[in-house]
Amino acid sequence: MERVILAENVSNGQRQTPQKGFVMDKRNIFIVGGSSGIGLELVKSLIDNHHEIYVGSRTNKTLAEIPGVHHLALDVRAESLELEALPEILHGLVCCPGTIVLKPFQRLTINDFLEDFNVNLLGAVKIIQGCLKRLKKSPAGASIVLFSTVAVKTGMAFHASVASAKAALEGLTRSLAAEFAPRIRVNAIAPSLTDTPLAQMRFIHKYFPVFT
Repeated sequence: MERVILAENVSNGQRQTPQKGFVMDKRNIFIVGGSSGIGLELVKSLIDNHHEIYVGSRTNKTLAEIPGVHHLALDVRAESLELEALPEILHGLVCCPGTIVLKPFQRLTINDFLEDFNVNLLGAVKIIQGCLKRLKKSPAGASIVLFSTVAVKTGMAFHASVASAKAALEGLTRSLAAEFAPRIRVNAIAPSLTDTPLAQMRFIHKYFPVFT
């Protein structure tokens, strides 16, 4: 089951929600990790709605057949990120990078924990800090969407490292939602098991054959 963290900003005690039949204007949206899995599907959906899409990822092979996508070579683990190619104004930011390191707790190393925190938490921190000025320039406000995991609240065996990192990300989500209100909305989505290339490579087909 997918879980949505309700950390959206509230203005004057009322949540801002689109009305039925609402048509969104063309927006500049930056999707980090948009070359694979959930991020790639999001790119395809938003392109179909005629938004201007910028994708930050290490590779861009999967984007070749999607016209109109602007690619930025980007690795969230790098000390500094090159974001100069982004437009002056951003209306939306989506951070999709994640990790799947599934091991019994006694086999996890400190480096395993550091890698998960570096990608899932610090990667998001660097991206948001690098895009904040652009998001603040959006006349109608902007939105940030982060990705957590259902393992944070559910408790799943062998998920100690990634669940710890994503729990920190959820804390960041709530803190920034309060700090950036009401101009910038901040939310996190916590999917359950999802059949993506990363999950296929690491564990779904081995440990959860019911999903194959």
